[in-house]
Amino acid sequence: MTDPEGGNKPQPEGASAQSRRDGKTTRRGRSKRKGSRPASVTSGSVEAGAALPPGHAERSDMTGGQPSRKRKRRRRGGGHAAEPQTRPVQARENHSANAAGAVSEPGKAGKSGKRRRRNRNRRHHTPQQVAAVATVVEAIRPVAPPMQARDVARESGHHAPRVPASHSGPVDLYAALDLGTNNCRLLIAQPTRPGSFRVVDAFSRIVRLGEGLAASGRLSEEAMDRAVEALKVCSVKLAGRDIRRMRLIATEACRAAANGEDFLSRVTTETGLKLEIINRETEARLAVSGCSSLVGREARSVVLFDIGGGSSEIAVIRIGENRSSRLANHITHWTSLPVGVVTLSERHGGRDVTPDVFEAMINEVEIMLGRFECPPLQEGHDFHLIGTSGTVTTLAGVHLDLPRYDRRRVDGLWLSDAEVSAMQAKLLSWGYSERAANPCIGPDRADLVLAGCAILEAIRRRWPAGRMRVADRGLREGLLTDMMADDGVWRRGRGRRPPREREHA
Repeated sequence: MTDPEGGNKPQPEGASAQSRRDGKTTRRGRSKRKGSRPASVTSGSVEAGAALPPGHAERSDMTGGQPSRKRKRRRRGGGHAAEPQTRPVQARENHSANAAGAVSEPGKAGKSGKRRRRNRNRRHHTPQQVAAVATVVEAIRPVAPPMQARDVARESGHHAPRVPASHSGPVDLYAALDLGTNNCRLLIAQPTRPGSFRVVDAFSRIVRLGEGLAASGRLSEEAMDRAVEALKVCSVKLAGRDIRRMRLIATEACRAAANGEDFLSRVTTETGLKLEIINRETEARLAVSGCSSLVGREARSVVLFDIGGGSSEIAVIRIGENRSSRLANHITHWTSLPVGVVTLSERHGGRDVTPDVFEAMINEVEIMLGRFECPPLQEGHDFHLIGTSGTVTTLAGVHLDLPRYDRRRVDGLWLSDAEVSAMQAKLLSWGYSERAANPCIGPDRADLVLAGCAILEAIRRRWPAGRMRVADRGLREGLLTDMMADDGVWRRGRGRRPPREREHA
């Protein structure tokens, strides 16, 4: 058949179909049969033994009229599969004879000219020549220092793996312990990015060290035993790590008790820990330092309060245009009320709290706040409250209706004025058993939470604010922040202080 416009017209069913009708095999099948093709095949019909056209060399890799497996693999993998039969190949065994009668076409060879020349030159080097060159290279090569892991990875073309900080050398660890009227808390942390740290280990236990203190003025034997047992756990945790600096403090219970110093001597004897009793001003400043990251850049005035077990610290913060890196430098007024959740609940009762009892607790705190001289603060979007205590974190957990307390969801949470009032009314409507059954309160705080709400309500009446931010942090975080800042661990381009001894002051 002939196509008037394009020459020979293909078979209607294709070339392969015509071949099958003639009793012949497919192209793939023919390549597998011996003797099915002539010894020399070009485009067109060439008889066996006939002279090849100019520019074509005899294929020395054809055996018995069939391409070798090596040639077939080269045709499949190479980039010139379109013209496998017109490509001249020089036989390695008869290189000079083929080179004289064959003319290679540019771009048609299986390997580029550079690769052929490089391989040919390599073949002409004798082992003695290679050894001599290697000796000279080694003699003139400069001695290089051992490469670090990242340099080895760069030389091999791979990225160096990220090495955890705990395995990259000595790690600076800091520890802070806060023995309060109600809790014993420990934090061990490692500084990270500026102003932040990563908690390595932590411990917290309710010990109620100030139980009965308001009535007797002394720490009871049972309360001291509970505290010593908790401090023994802290001592084991501290002894198991290389701590650069640590600071261990005691607050209101040891401050107010007549036998507070004797109790700390017993702690040193039985646990090896030396605690210091801090004053109320230091406690207020540490609470501010611990919550500094929760004060936004838009804030111009903040009232931060820490409702403790035996005392409550309040700090008034005014921030101008030039904000210091330490928020405690912006404290204009502060006070420490000699009342906390433990002392207030013992005086008024914490199990069965009626609305009248709740209001009586609020009035007692309001009288104490009336003695605090502080100029009024302007209300607005740039003023808010920050609460750091178990009371406000409990309110946040109840507000979120958490099945179990989750610090990640509570810390930094904003509560509106209406939401705080609703949560306080809800807790006041519950009985003791209902409060104890709540997963965010539990039996340990069921008799203390309403006393904390009364202190919070007195603060809200003194400084009305449209919103309050919850902080699940406090003195321990303030201790860690101050120690790391004093050591300059967050200053760029500055070395840290050389000593690594434990410090208690």
